[in-house]
Amino acid sequence: MSIRILLVDDHKMLREALRGILEKAGDIELVGEADDGPAALEMARALAPDVVVMDIGLVGMSGIEATRRLLAEHPGMKVLGLSTFADRRMVMQMLEAGARGYVVKSAGSEELLRGIREVAQGGTYLYAEAAAAIVDNLRMNSLQGSRSPALGRREREVLQLLASGKTSTMIAEALGIATGTVEVHRRNIMRKLDLHNVAELTRYAIREGLTSA
Repeated sequence: MSIRILLVDDHKMLREALRGILEKAGDIELVGEADDGPAALEMARALAPDVVVMDIGLVGMSGIEATRRLLAEHPGMKVLGLSTFADRRMVMQMLEAGARGYVVKSAGSEELLRGIREVAQGGTYLYAEAAAAIVDNLRMNSLQGSRSPALGRREREVLQLLASGKTSTMIAEALGIATGTVEVHRRNIMRKLDLHNVAELTRYAIREGLTSA
């Protein structure tokens, strides 16, 4: 079954370029395009896409605010952030708004497709520049606190790789386990630590010395 995509970007030329990439993918169906936040919200209601590829720098209502409103209305929908820059403030705000991934526009087409597929499967995807921006931000604002409940060896390995920006698929390959098993570990980690998104997981990993990225 194809992954149904709503593409949101206010630059027509870029939308045309991205449309060509998506249409050649084979397992992806572009069901709609929007050029601003209000149009994206309206089309999401009408089309119920699996993934919304959301430009952050929209004029008027930002992609961050559009994501926040969209997910408040459709909590099961997935959003992949798209931006020209991997600015740490924007990355953090987009993830806090509920986006499951972040890709910069300078990345290759395979990175965009990988991000869409990973997010559609319920995982998270951070392009390397976005992951580095998060780590940079958390180092500047790391919180001090008591240690949280202990994690198992495999859970710590999974958390370390998640915090370094690896996708569930990449972690599965690195550890020699199934992608589904990685997702189980991720859910268990979040439950044990009472954390709710990749930004919080990364913050914990840095505070506890699990990553030097």
